[in-house]
Amino acid sequence: MPRTTGTSFGILTAPQQVDYADILRVWREADAIPEIEHAWLFDHLMPIGGDPAGPIHEGWTLLSALAAQTSRVRLGLLVTSNRFRPPAMLAKIATTVDIVSGGRLDFGIGVGSRPSHPLARREYDAHGLPFHETADAVRGFAEACAVIRRLWTEDEPFDFDGTHHRLTGAFANPKPVQRPHPPFVIGGRSAATLRVVAEHADVWNIPGGDLEDVVSRSALLDRYCTEIGRDPASITRSIHLPVSYDRPEDTRKAIGEAVDAGFGHVVLGLPSPYPEGVARWVAAELIG
Repeated sequence: MPRTTGTSFGILTAPQQVDYADILRVWREADAIPEIEHAWLFDHLMPIGGDPAGPIHEGWTLLSALAAQTSRVRLGLLVTSNRFRPPAMLAKIATTVDIVSGGRLDFGIGVGSRPSHPLARREYDAHGLPFHETADAVRGFAEACAVIRRLWTEDEPFDFDGTHHRLTGAFANPKPVQRPHPPFVIGGRSAATLRVVAEHADVWNIPGGDLEDVVSRSALLDRYCTEIGRDPASITRSIHLPVSYDRPEDTRKAIGEAVDAGFGHVVLGLPSPYPEGVARWVAAELIG
């Protein structure tokens, strides 16, 4: 498949059921391949696929290690669960990764685990974390985006008196390398989340699968942008597509359909175990 002009391609390596050495191998290989422009992890504390008792690595800690082991590829979590960490702490963590990477962080964030996922909900009880119902979680997410942006852009301490987050004398030093701040990559599909996307996102990501639904969600985002006076074209449309090693033609078809639908940022999810030379294979077989 010829490379589509203007389309940005990346890979995602879910840090579950794999060793650090396996992920590091793939990321180092991808870092040397210009066709692969970004690389991603996800943010779960317990496996959501494969052996429920299998290994899984904490996303931001692993991302910082990979940032130090790469030099070109942009990187992030697709996406951080806002339910796991207080926003000011998350802003500090993300700033550190942006500095370690030399300004290559794409700040992926979302409301958090889908409560309907049978394996995602257990993360909260197992780690002593509260699980707020969706409506409250979305409102807290909107406040978190506002707090993080202010911490990254304001030089004087400030107070924040929200419904879900309250800070006194908040400030951040150092600031991220990227100015005014790393791009916000917000993931989600619900109408309530898309309203937050319209206000805060530079990039909007959604899982592929039902392309008709994906396109309708993109149209809804356009409407929400228009309602607040924002140009819908200012938000890059991103899609996550699973890779088939056995049937690359199916993946190529999905990529083509997504690009034709206006999604110019494509994240290719690599199933584990990762074959030798998988990043080179992605570049040759899927990107072209």
